[in-house]
Amino acid sequence: MKYRNIGKSGLKVSELGLGSWLTYGNSVNNQTADSCIKKAFELGINFFDTANAYETGKAEEVLGESLKDYRRSSYVVATKVFFPMGTGPNDRGLSRKHIIEQCDASLKRLGLDYIDLYQCHRFDEEVPVEETLLAMDDLVKQGKVLYTGVSEWSAAQIEKAVGIGKELRLHPLISNQPIYNMIERYIEDEVLSTSEQLGLGQLVFSPLAQGVLTGKYKPGTTIPDNSRAANDSTNMVINSYMREDVLQTVQKLDTVAKKNDLTLTQLSLAWILRQPGVSSAIIGASRTEQIEENVKAVDAELTIDTLEEIETILDTIKNFHPAR
Repeated sequence: MKYRNIGKSGLKVSELGLGSWLTYGNSVNNQTADSCIKKAFELGINFFDTANAYETGKAEEVLGESLKDYRRSSYVVATKVFFPMGTGPNDRGLSRKHIIEQCDASLKRLGLDYIDLYQCHRFDEEVPVEETLLAMDDLVKQGKVLYTGVSEWSAAQIEKAVGIGKELRLHPLISNQPIYNMIERYIEDEVLSTSEQLGLGQLVFSPLAQGVLTGKYKPGTTIPDNSRAANDSTNMVINSYMREDVLQTVQKLDTVAKKNDLTLTQLSLAWILRQPGVSSAIIGASRTEQIEENVKAVDAELTIDTLEEIETILDTIKNFHPAR
């Protein structure tokens, strides 16, 4: 495994992280989740991502239970706050009340004394950015949080927040967590360059497009019964990728992978890690074998010719905008 700093911070995370969105606490039983988390740690993954909203706290509980066997300083846990955790008017968003209360709740579920990285899961149009940043900063001062970041914020939102943070002399944001893969590339327009300039690293999620970039879904065929796309509880995102032109493009990418003695999964991850602004790519796993395959991507080196070939193939779907 190789490690990178998150942005300009001193915090080092594995180039691949293990996430728990749509898996742990839901479609993957706890025993399997525990095996995957432990296999990831064994293979050098030190970065584990979750959120309070993932299965209304269950994912945090599963992760915390698995990590309790390891020395606290040996891993990095990121969790997030924003989405509803109840039916009350203050049970959501980025108000000071919700942030403080949910941090305490996450710490309890995780069984930790502090959270390494606490991120604003989305931007909140209803709350002043100053209120949000001051609440996050207070958590750092209290020792409940070591670093703070955001997720799926636009370049303009990131720039505004960093400017306010400097003005108020707050601990700086170090991360943004956006979706990024060969199919969905919006961060290349502004987010990557703005973040690099301001010192934030990208912790990208869905690097394999919810499994589409593994090649398991073929154009002109039915969806496999045991796949994520066939599961009503996990297919809300993947269905946006299930277009014939996208699946045909994926098959062409698979040919490139084979020419380079890589699996399509490894090629897709290596392509993401070529970006210096990416600190880690967050994978999901329901089997330990998936993690063993994925980690080999950190040693894959893509030549200029290979990258150009990939770009030519991806050019056919460059205007892809998934329905979210």
